[in-house]
Amino acid sequence: MSVFADQVFLLARRSVVRTIRQPANVIGPLVFPMLLLAVNSGGLKAETRLPGFPTNSFVAFALAVPFIQGALFATMNAGTDLARDIQTGFLNRLSLTPMRGIALLAGQLGGVVTLGIVQAIVYLSVGLAVGVRLESGVLGVLVLFAFAILVSLGFGALGAFAALRTGSGEAVQSLFPAFFVFLFLSSMNIPRNLIATTWFRDVATANPVSYLLECVRSLIITGWNGEALVLGFGIAAAIAVSSLALASWALRVRMART
Repeated sequence: MSVFADQVFLLARRSVVRTIRQPANVIGPLVFPMLLLAVNSGGLKAETRLPGFPTNSFVAFALAVPFIQGALFATMNAGTDLARDIQTGFLNRLSLTPMRGIALLAGQLGGVVTLGIVQAIVYLSVGLAVGVRLESGVLGVLVLFAFAILVSLGFGALGAFAALRTGSGEAVQSLFPAFFVFLFLSSMNIPRNLIATTWFRDVATANPVSYLLECVRSLIITGWNGEALVLGFGIAAAIAVSSLALASWALRVRMART
């Protein structure tokens, strides 16, 4: 276990350092969600006057979006870096060492989770700086960070699975627009109960991303909503478990080919 932990630590450190050396991989996940938050908050703040809108601050309502949007970047970062390792032969060289294959996956995801924590700190700090206050208090902040870690892990593992199956960074990057569609077809900009168009409300209700967003919102706006928390953490855990299982299987297949 000690050797395995050392392997994971070294690979996680390598993942973090490699990410830092590529500014686009850091700036994009931090800046782009904040720009979208600013645009939406400015253009849609009139929604807060709708009867039944849960808060009088659209920034507080929309602050959940960066947490999920940042996790989508984790899919790209984890998958693209792993695909590059495959293309450059790094994975082949690792197979000739005592390094355990699962340590590669764990280390890669460790780097993604580290970036996810940094993202969560930045998003929350920006929200607090513009006047947002978490109704769930200090404990809610801890729960929010736990949720951000779980979501980053799940989407990062999904990106790793795509990289291991395709071995192509371009194929991994092509997933981002598809995932972004799920974000826009959710309760991203308006609560589901206030969506007037029936088909859109039905799509948003069936879309698991809506429940991830509502989990974060429950901590910011409501305080403690047990149903929203259970659904959000349950869906995030299901994504993480299924993605990790798929990535582990794809890793075994890839290493066998190697």
